[in-house]
Amino acid sequence: MTTSDVALSVKNLKTFFYTNNRCNKAVNGVSFEIRRGKTLCVVGESGSGKSVTAASIMQLLPTLSRIEDGEIIYHSERGDIRIDTLPRNGSRMRSIRGSEISMIFQDPMTALNPVFTVGFQIIENLYYHTAMRGRQLKDKAIDLLRAMGIPLPERRVDQFPHQYSGGMRQRAMIAMAMACNPKILIADEPTTALDVTIQAQIFDLMSTLRREHGTAILLITHDMGVVAELADDVAVMYMGNIVEAGTVEDVLRHPTHPYTRALLDSIPVLGRGRNQSVRAIPGATPDPLNRPVGCQFADRCTHRIDRCDRMPEETQMTATHRVMCWRHEELANAPR
Repeated sequence: MTTSDVALSVKNLKTFFYTNNRCNKAVNGVSFEIRRGKTLCVVGESGSGKSVTAASIMQLLPTLSRIEDGEIIYHSERGDIRIDTLPRNGSRMRSIRGSEISMIFQDPMTALNPVFTVGFQIIENLYYHTAMRGRQLKDKAIDLLRAMGIPLPERRVDQFPHQYSGGMRQRAMIAMAMACNPKILIADEPTTALDVTIQAQIFDLMSTLRREHGTAILLITHDMGVVAELADDVAVMYMGNIVEAGTVEDVLRHPTHPYTRALLDSIPVLGRGRNQSVRAIPGATPDPLNRPVGCQFADRCTHRIDRCDRMPEETQMTATHRVMCWRHEELANAPR
């Protein structure tokens, strides 16, 4: 893979939160690349650091947090830009955010401003990042709402977020993110509030954006069905680390880390009937402020050995497949 194929590189990213003289290492050494025109799906349980990784890329971290180490490099048409070194609310970061790198947030009720109309909020993004003016702005906002499947967009464009249903708010927020045809689209569980038919429409629109504009997509999701359908590459996160990463073929067909295997075993498979075995992952994620020593998954792992008291190093199994597990060689050949 050449540098020109990569839209964004994240290298050894560490993002920590500080509260009451305690440190939560929410993201603790994460590395990955998002390829142009491809989709990287990040999967894992709640609290694994997926959304914090996305917020770090967008420089939308809360006040009591900071990027302690690592690099976030946006490979723009103007050259490489170190996003992690830019002031969070500086003019350069604001010019990139929403235009070249956009984000679809998980909760539309908190992402949309309740005191402005939905149309105003879409138009604001277009005004600052495009050459459109006057009637062009409103017409474009209406077209975007129509493309998202919102009925009567000519009327809805002048309504406030509270006048939209939950699913419509989510679609309006996706319209805002897609308005400027961004080079990189970060989607944090973008279809959480939508029914399956609208989900299919949204993913089709994202695929069109990727295909026609070469947009690189970072998709955060819990749905392995979505991963199997949309992903080119997959990164599995647990407690602030990527424990396994590779192509969708590597990770879904040849899962090597016990956590990846446990995630796949906890999902019912269509066609196997009601008597199939669906195994829940035992235990719960550790307290992030009081982490165990060594492998973070060890207390929940059925393959634990004494060596797991030390954090495993990352092993490159193939050119595209990497894993953090002491027993990766055994598990690579073990049946599921």
